[in-house]
Amino acid sequence: MSKPLQVYLEERELARLAAWARARGWTKSQAIRAAVRALTRSREEDPLLASSGMLDALPPDVSEQFDRHLEETFVAKTAARQPGKKRPARSALRR
Repeated sequence: MSKPLQVYLEERELARLAAWARARGWTKSQAIRAAVRALTRSREEDPLLASSGMLDALPPDVSEQFDRHLEETFVAKTAARQPGKKRPARSALRR
């Protein structure tokens, strides 16, 4: 059974909450309940939180420089061409 809770928010906080909830088609109460669940969730209930700390040898600035590390690791500067593989010949254009 739900119990009532009275919360005082600054006007700016209330406006941000209302906009956030409206953008998702939620009521402010639904948004607050979701936030409470997210903030009080244990590590066992959240697979992402449970995996925290499982990776070793990450750069110390990985969270600050995530985009740079991602690009350096996974984004090729130019498309790789396999040695000895030639482009297929183009057929003659006929009009």
